[in-house]
Amino acid sequence: MNKEKNPTTQIGYLLLTCTLLYLAPKPAWGAVQNSQKDSVLRIYLPREVTIENNNLKLGQVSIIRGEESLVAKASEITLGRISVPGQKVVFDRMTALSRLACNGIPVSNVTMTGAEKVTVKRQHQVIKGSKFVELASSFLKTKLPADSIYQISPVWMPKDMVLPGLDKDVRLSPRMVQISAENQAKVRIVVFSDGKEVGTQEVTFRLKYNRRTIAALVDIPAGEALSPENVKIEKAVSNYPEPVNWSPPYGFIARRQIPANTTISQTMISSAESVAVGRNETVVIQIERPGFLITALGKAMQKGEAGEFIKVRNLDSQRIILAKINEDGTVAPIF
Repeated sequence: MNKEKNPTTQIGYLLLTCTLLYLAPKPAWGAVQNSQKDSVLRIYLPREVTIENNNLKLGQVSIIRGEESLVAKASEITLGRISVPGQKVVFDRMTALSRLACNGIPVSNVTMTGAEKVTVKRQHQVIKGSKFVELASSFLKTKLPADSIYQISPVWMPKDMVLPGLDKDVRLSPRMVQISAENQAKVRIVVFSDGKEVGTQEVTFRLKYNRRTIAALVDIPAGEALSPENVKIEKAVSNYPEPVNWSPPYGFIARRQIPANTTISQTMISSAESVAVGRNETVVIQIERPGFLITALGKAMQKGEAGEFIKVRNLDSQRIILAKINEDGTVAPIF
């Protein structure tokens, strides 16, 4: 019964057969060796070799001396292939002798010196992950208001990129910025080599912003208006940017008592003439982020005043969302 042999086993059988074939005593060879000493190959194996391409040949990874035509033949014998940049291939003397035997060069005609094993790697260059972060960070800062950014920090360090060869004409180009509602920004770096795109890397940042806040200087009773005498403006760090056209809420009324030194939020105050939204009233849904503004029409499912949260139906998608009523009568979705 015939059984399929494992490919690795078959290769082993082939190498073993080639080696034994040329190790077997053949009386005629001795006479040839005595009369043609130049037919002996002298091969030196270094411990480590770096090559320029993917295909491994004996002539690339060793120093071969002997008769010219025999050296040319031995130099072209293949030993394998480097499949990915940065990969290392290790082969030993027995592998080299087996490949020589399989290509018609008797092992008895070979003198091998040098290392027992050779480590072969391909020439390459590495673009560090920190380089991508540095470039993406500089690019992102040009796209955001400089005075509003407190901190730009990578969510994770991108992996190093290994490029084959030692090409000096490598260019990194930031191409895209995406700022999400989760206070994150993503920059895509495109890598060019010799004018051709060879890879991309994305860097995601977490953003923190400088913004102004209002704090109570003294205890402010419910119903009292805010003024420079009872509140102060402070600088703070926030996950969210300062609203466009921000101004101190002087003249707004405290909804409840606000203790001294409390940071005053929008829910604690209302305008002197509070904006109210009625049930079934058409409202403008507004999403505002640095660099863009999105609006849509909606219908209020509940009534409410500025600073309160109500349900709103998006008239385009018919989805019901939870939104906060702004002082100008628009509503902001809560994600």
